[in-house]
Amino acid sequence: MSCTIGSSYIVKSGDTLFVIAQQQLGDGNRWYELKKPDGSPLTDADVANLQIGQEICIPNGSVTPPPPPPLPPIGKGFAGIVSQQTFEALFPNRNGFYSYDGLVTATQKYPSFCNEGSDEECRREAAAFLANVAQETGFLQYIDELNTAVWGSYCDPTTYPCVQGKTYHGRGPIQLSWNYNYATCGAALGIDLLNNPDLVSTDSAISFMTALWFWMTSCHNAIRNPGFGMTISIINGGIECGPNASPQGRQEAQNRINFYQDFCQRLGVSPGENLSC
Repeated sequence: MSCTIGSSYIVKSGDTLFVIAQQQLGDGNRWYELKKPDGSPLTDADVANLQIGQEICIPNGSVTPPPPPPLPPIGKGFAGIVSQQTFEALFPNRNGFYSYDGLVTATQKYPSFCNEGSDEECRREAAAFLANVAQETGFLQYIDELNTAVWGSYCDPTTYPCVQGKTYHGRGPIQLSWNYNYATCGAALGIDLLNNPDLVSTDSAISFMTALWFWMTSCHNAIRNPGFGMTISIINGGIECGPNASPQGRQEAQNRINFYQDFCQRLGVSPGENLSC
């Protein structure tokens, strides 16, 4: 055993860093305290490539931990699965606009989010939502669609009148776009987004609400059956899925899968089946 600090632990089948921290430290969200044998922190690459037989170092004083608490029971929802500390670890370089408090406030609008079915299903839903958001926004760095040249293109006057001086370009965690989506989403939330589309890029809770509106109306059931791959098809299947997908599109789909697998590991759950679209 070669740990320079702390006590040695050898990774077993089924282990994730979350599971190890849960067993050894009594709190899975303390996984970031685990170290390599040389005392350096574990990187994202280490997290994603944990190997059976690998040596992990547990902080001193934690070799005989108290019995670990049970996983959060059904009914605690997103905040019971993803703590603020874990959220910040998943998105260390996010724009400050995308706050944990804003996200938790938004989830209160949709109490079924991460709160239906088994605990495993709820954890997978949290991981799936965050993985797709990570791909859409560069890990929560971007609020507005980057291509400003097309901002004025998202108007279909045959459905809802576009307000003069307003644009309906992609905004928020899942890039809400088009006037009819702003109108429909706003009606569902009880907020006039057709006349005030900028709220999606200036109010963190509203911004997350628009992403959850899309998710709950299209992806909430898909992540349970058939699985994560269907969420990719729903969000961007025309570009990323099927035989006509470009190499870039296929890479973007693979990014989503990679993020999802990583987030599942961090949340202590298996990713399930049917990962590809």
